[in-house]
Amino acid sequence: MNIALIAHDKMKQDMVNFTTAYQYVLSEHHLYATGTTGSKIRKATGMDVHLFQSGPLGGDQQIGAMIANNEMDMVIFFRDPLTAQPHEPDISALMRLCDVYHIPLATNIAASEIFIRGLENGDFQWRDIVKQKKEKEKA
Repeated sequence: MNIALIAHDKMKQDMVNFTTAYQYVLSEHHLYATGTTGSKIRKATGMDVHLFQSGPLGGDQQIGAMIANNEMDMVIFFRDPLTAQPHEPDISALMRLCDVYHIPLATNIAASEIFIRGLENGDFQWRDIVKQKKEKEKA
């Protein structure tokens, strides 16, 4: 599965801790992240993470493009609900795309842990079915 990892500044250490704790699951998938978040994950875990621009510089939109092209299967986004974000419209657009394209979106650690448990159990196999259907429609 293709999994996007995003974290606001005050949440980056939580994301590093999360990815370190669940490295045994995440390392089985293709990981994508916004710039600084991905760099911190790489440094802490040694996992291969494709880096996009930082969120405010277009990273959220790059991930959104993958969602719109049916190339992203899950988004884990540790949002900081207590700090105003200057790029809030980009964040809202990303979340809207997840809803439009039925992409699972976790915005906190608790929901993210549920996703990880689902990955361990193979509960997201329906994404493969959706991808195959979309590919057939394109042909």
